[in-house]
Amino acid sequence: MNNILKFFSLVFVIASISFKAEAFTVNDHRIAVLVNDKLITSYDIVQRMKMRALLNGIDITPENNNQLANIAVDELIKEILKIEKLEEYSISIDEDEYLLQEKAFYENNSLSKEDVKGLFTNNNIKYSEFKNYLIYEISWQKLVSGIYYRLASASEIEIEEIILKNPELTIDIAKNIIIQKQLDLKSSKMIRDLFNEATIEYK
Repeated sequence: MNNILKFFSLVFVIASISFKAEAFTVNDHRIAVLVNDKLITSYDIVQRMKMRALLNGIDITPENNNQLANIAVDELIKEILKIEKLEEYSISIDEDEYLLQEKAFYENNSLSKEDVKGLFTNNNIKYSEFKNYLIYEISWQKLVSGIYYRLASASEIEIEEIILKNPELTIDIAKNIIIQKQLDLKSSKMIRDLFNEATIEYK
């Protein structure tokens, strides 16, 4: 299976979480996790496992299925926490904004939307799962940028170092790379804080 979406990468999860993937089935809707009274079912976990494996170009095997289950749970928990924060700040994106970002996403990854939708259909994954994932991620980046962009900066030395390593880059692109790294760090801290403050119950 080819790695169809370079944009996505596998992330490691909190070591204290341990789910056995073989306990879940596609039609299993048992509650697996409660996050601030929001539900994550076994079905949600299986769907996210399949989506994550497909997007990263890997097969689900006996050797990696438990790891994928934990990655899926971690992502779903953080997704709920992000959505709660987005609602708190009344952050959303309209359909035109989504379609613009979606188009850029596919172009940047040299992908066809039709091909990706076909892959999802062939693997019994709802494309709406992926669309919602993109919407939440785009909205989250919008929130983080809205809060922290004005506080981010790039010094001349930092810009020069980036260009020295990548001579093909313009000053503006180098500056954007530096600022984006700062925003990514702020995003990670926000998520960690939300995780630590959340009430999470594993069933």
